[in-house]
Amino acid sequence: MRIPDPEEIRALHEKYAPTTEAFTLVHRHCEIVWGIAEQLLSAPHLAHLDVELVRAGCLLHDIGVYRLYEDDGRLDHRNYIRHGLLGHEILEAEGFPEALGRFCSHHTGVGLTRHDIVSQGLPLPPADYVAVTEEERLVMYADKFHTKSQPKAYLCPDEYAAYIRRFGEDKVTAFEALRSEFGEPDLSASGPGFGTEEDATAAVVRG
Repeated sequence: MRIPDPEEIRALHEKYAPTTEAFTLVHRHCEIVWGIAEQLLSAPHLAHLDVELVRAGCLLHDIGVYRLYEDDGRLDHRNYIRHGLLGHEILEAEGFPEALGRFCSHHTGVGLTRHDIVSQGLPLPPADYVAVTEEERLVMYADKFHTKSQPKAYLCPDEYAAYIRRFGEDKVTAFEALRSEFGEPDLSASGPGFGTEEDATAAVVRG
């Protein structure tokens, strides 16, 4: 499988970003998520994971957000939950394999199920959009620690667990399983991806 490098991925962001501001917002968030994932990957029990695939997944996971910008430059928050599928469509149109597109469509919250979509009336085709591989789960998990909403902030594990509780105890259980699997990042660390607190998702996306 061909995995794009950071330069190629940056070019894709530049291609689809409708404005410089949108590019800065989304691409920087993706870099920060990669910085978090890279730190977690240093754990010996994760040494078998495909680092290049995780990096590409982190840097591409939110590329669909660009499709939600309206002509006046505002973001369509109402349909934000569609950004994952829109990103998957972008990568498919660019000729990338399904395995990369899944990082876009399967990273929302701690996984969206068909039941979530039907019961909440979400604007998505009813299906299970749940991270399956370890690489997918790591990208999804790393994304939970950085928000793109105001105020810009990193979220510690306990803060995210408290946030997601509103969507049901099953979501908390799923998050805690990820926490046990991958450990907790040091959000005060400096390194690739860290250093600038960025934007975030609509509340439903964190569910």
